[in-house]
Amino acid sequence: MNDTTQLPPLPDRLSIDPRSKFHVAAVFEHDVGIKFNGKERMDVDEYCISEGWIKVPAGKSLDRFGNPMLIKLKGTVEAFYR
Repeated sequence: MNDTTQLPPLPDRLSIDPRSKFHVAAVFEHDVGIKFNGKERMDVDEYCISEGWIKVPAGKSLDRFGNPMLIKLKGTVEAFYR
């Protein structure tokens, strides 16, 4: 089957938080995958390909606003559409 819809290009930096300036709603209309150091991660909240990091929740801990506490992991980041 030929899919004629054009997917928007994946940005260098992307966040799932709609309050962030790095949130792009058009990208989230499609299923996005992240590979970190060769393994696919399902818990990524934010990534930056050029700087080589991802932010993931640190367990079940929350900040004072009820948002998950995030830790930054450094390595090779690849973003793709599934």
